[in-house]
Amino acid sequence: MTAPAHLAPGEPPTPRIGVLALQGDVREHLAALSRCGADAVPVRRPGELVDLDAIVLPGGESTTIDKLSVIFEVREPLIARLRAGMPAYGSCAGMIMLADRVLDGRPDQRSFGGLDVTVRRNAFGRQVDSFEDDLQLDGITGPAAPFHAIFIRAPWVEAAGPGVRVLGTAAGHPVAVETDTLLATSFHPEVGGDDRVHAYFVAKVRATLLAGLRAPAEDADRADGPVPAGR
Repeated sequence: MTAPAHLAPGEPPTPRIGVLALQGDVREHLAALSRCGADAVPVRRPGELVDLDAIVLPGGESTTIDKLSVIFEVREPLIARLRAGMPAYGSCAGMIMLADRVLDGRPDQRSFGGLDVTVRRNAFGRQVDSFEDDLQLDGITGPAAPFHAIFIRAPWVEAAGPGVRVLGTAAGHPVAVETDTLLATSFHPEVGGDDRVHAYFVAKVRATLLAGLRAPAEDADRADGPVPAGR
């Protein structure tokens, strides 16, 4: 794997992270990602996916996001990038869009998929049932500083596959989960002024980039055979 075109040789990886800009808190996600050291860009067209290192799927209305993704011809290219292993983070409706299985969806409900979870849409209730809660998120928060999470018509994870790690729960249900490349939360960290979830995702993407940039040197060493002592 060669370095992405936007990285100079030897430069620490600055992830180029897109935010799917069809609906939802796009500006808030872009601002949070930028504060966390990412090159954050809005994405509406297929060509804007090409040089991304990762993507964020914001909240909104999941069926509307799906329909707009078809209108803007970004649905199939995005699914292809996700299947190829591009890191992604989905918040609220974004979690639904990443889920392989959706309960309580509309008859025309579709997702992009990639995350081996079953998600229940509007699990916590409708808009009037929105609430806030302080959460412990494994690897993100500590006991002295929980994450103040904002839930708006939020889903929850009903069931997760064996490769999915639960990072946090609310009302007895997983509301933050991850795999090696994917992250999803039921809540909206972009509106609360706490960038720790975004920082966690940026670090996750940066680690993926670093692993890819190390691969050529490792492959070269294997091709040369054992490294002599003192080399």
